[in-house]
Formats: sequence, structure tokens, C-alpha cells
Amino acid sequence: MAGLTALLAEVRQCTLCAPHLPLGPRPVLQACSSARILIAGQAPGRKVHASGVPFSDASGDRLRDWLGMPPEVFYDPARVAIVPMGFCYPGTGASGDLPPRPECARTWRARVLQGLPRLELTLAIGQYALAYHWPGPAVSVTQAVQAWRTQWPAVVPLPHPSPRNNGWLRHNPWFEAELLPVLRQRVAAILAAAAPP
Repeated sequence: MAGLTALLAEVRQCTLCAPHLPLGPRPVLQACSSARILIAGQAPGRKVHASGVPFSDASGDRLRDWLGMPPEVFYDPARVAIVPMGFCYPGTGASGDLPPRPECARTWRARVLQGLPRLELTLAIGQYALAYHWPGPAVSVTQAVQAWRTQWPAVVPLPHPSPRNNGWLRHNPWFEAELLPVLRQRVAAILAAAAPP
């Protein structure tokens, strides 16, 4: 635990990408060595950068609903690690937020994940998390989510919960009908097993 605590303090002081970040560095993540669930997203958005709290936006509201997880559990690092592919807000491009800065994952990701030995479930959200956590050849987010049983129950691919993906959700009603109920059961079982007596 001391090793991870020291590493997170180092991460939160990181300025590696400062010249490329429009609002400056502000690494946003949460982790504890006892966490059983890893939420691997893309990078903080503008609202999350401002608050310093992961998924403190409409995407987070939807994600918590998908998981059937109340905020007090979602924000408990002893149970849930939130480690995006990029820890700082990367800025906005023509079609939304820019990709996570690649330096972040190269510098920090493996070291942070080594400090999370008790993980039972990784939620890979969006194409950048899938590229890191989904084994085999690259596939689209839709292809990975359609093949969610492939890595079940250890890794579950998810589309980004952003309101920008409302169209995807309308065109893929099976996601909410088939995957989400099973995922909620899996999340609840992990959390119940990890609860103190």
C-alpha cells in the first residue's frame, strides 16, 4: 500500500505533458491496492478537470447507472480504481475531446496497475482503453462490445457513456437489454464478496 500511495503522489505531481495541455496538468484518478474493480476510461473531460473528481459529469451519471453503483461505492478507492488512459484533460478537437496523451500510459500505467493486485474486473471504456486491455487484434468498440463474452468475466468492453453516444445506444438496444443486467450482477457479486464481515 505504501508503494502505491507514494506512486500516486508522484503521478499527481506529473507535468510531463504540460506543454500540450490547454488547461495545464491536473492528473485525475483514484486507486487503492484493495480495489477489486478497475474502470479504465479515456481521459478526464473539462468538467472533471475543473472538479478533480473522476466521472463527475453526465458520463459518470450514466456509467454509475449502467453498473448499478451508488456514488459512495463508485468513489471508494478501496473498492473501485478509476485509472484512465490519460490522467489529464487533453483538450478539445473538431469532434470532441482529443485522445489521451500517449506519454501518460507509457510512463505510469503499468506501474499503477502493478499496485492493484486484487482486481477481478476491468471495465475497458472506449477505443483507447480497449487497445490496452483487450487482447488480440484491434477491433472497433462496437465489435468488442458485441463480443463481450470473449473475456468475461475478467474484462468487459463498454462504449463511452457520454451523451454523444446516445445514437449508438439507440442503434444497439441489445447492450442495455443483454449486457448491462449481467454486468450489474457481476459488479454486485464482487462488491458483496469484498465487503468486510
